[in-house]
Amino acid sequence: MTRWYIRTMCRSIRKLRNPEEPATPEEVRAAALQFVRKISGYTKPSTANRPAFDTAVEEITESAERLLAGLVTRGAPASSQASQT
Repeated sequence: MTRWYIRTMCRSIRKLRNPEEPATPEEVRAAALQFVRKISGYTKPSTANRPAFDTAVEEITESAERLLAGLVTRGAPASSQASQT
């Protein structure tokens, strides 16, 4: 795997961690779908590959939701700190 591939692989997936405005379930699932599409190389998998594709999307969605729920931040965001002074 080249460094170029690693750096550009998922550029279209946006950052979902935002303490002020948490990601919606739809946003998390859309990111998981984009990730599975990129990894598998399929935008629309064949009937034979659909079960594996759908399972991967669901598992990644669940993992991403657990990740986002488990992240902690150090202090308030910069914009909140400025308004408290």
